[in-house]
Amino acid sequence: MATQRPEPPYRHIAAEIRARIVNGRLRPGDRVPSIREIAQRWGVAVATATRVMATLRDDGLVETKVGAGTVVSGRTGTKRQPAPRQALDRKQTLRAAVAIADAEGLDAVSMRRLAAELGVGPMSLYRHVSSKDELVTQMTDEVFGEQELPDPGPDGWRAKLELISRLQWELCRRHLWLPRAVSFTRPMLVPNVMAYTEWTLRALDGLGLPMSIRIREALTLHTLVLTVALSMADEIEAEQETGVTLDRWWLTQRKRADELLRSGRFPLLATLTDDEVADADGLFEYGLARHLDGFATLIETPGQEAGGR
Repeated sequence: MATQRPEPPYRHIAAEIRARIVNGRLRPGDRVPSIREIAQRWGVAVATATRVMATLRDDGLVETKVGAGTVVSGRTGTKRQPAPRQALDRKQTLRAAVAIADAEGLDAVSMRRLAAELGVGPMSLYRHVSSKDELVTQMTDEVFGEQELPDPGPDGWRAKLELISRLQWELCRRHLWLPRAVSFTRPMLVPNVMAYTEWTLRALDGLGLPMSIRIREALTLHTLVLTVALSMADEIEAEQETGVTLDRWWLTQRKRADELLRSGRFPLLATLTDDEVADADGLFEYGLARHLDGFATLIETPGQEAGGR
């Protein structure tokens, strides 16, 4: 006697969320659990949570709205019709993947989801990318190519390093998933990303610095940008997933914060305002300025570069 195979977990979860939509507990425009929330609440892998979301989307039950996350569709019950099949090119494929990541985060990007978005079979995508890892690498290269690097750029090494750092900061603000896609131990060998590093190295020409110091400076600047950008992305994604802004979150924590700050144990912290703590742009600009102040000291002090070894 044949044993009936158990239903995959993603179908159980999708059915539970679908029931909430059908019985009116979740109404058109209401937020549904994000991929991250599904993974945490039901104790499943992100890949499973992504499949849940894809199932609900394909059934026409949910849709993504920039700034609001994934919400119940206003056309609930109308099964999503795939886009007309058409010949794909690499750039079209990458831009579609970037659009998904911009709206829903990097975890939402999969070969299956991308194929559904483009109205093609998943196998057709493998003519352009061999795996999700390669897809993310090519997406990163695509967005790094959005801005043309000036040649030669402003006068002076400091102005040049400020410029390249702010260009990367703007990319991270535009594409919140970008800091998670970049690795320093396994650098991306793709032209647009490498062009940023090459430009930074060239900005340090004529300073008498060995190449080892120049590459460390390029990587340190990159790290500074991505570290602050990662915190900024976490906050924006938290707002989208929970619907709670940072100001509202602080209100919920006000009683506990006041108790701690009025205890007298933290007199300096008590003088700070919420704006000073939460200003990602201000933190980035401060970190950049102080780092470049230190780098200027290294350049101006003969023999100091040896201390970086």
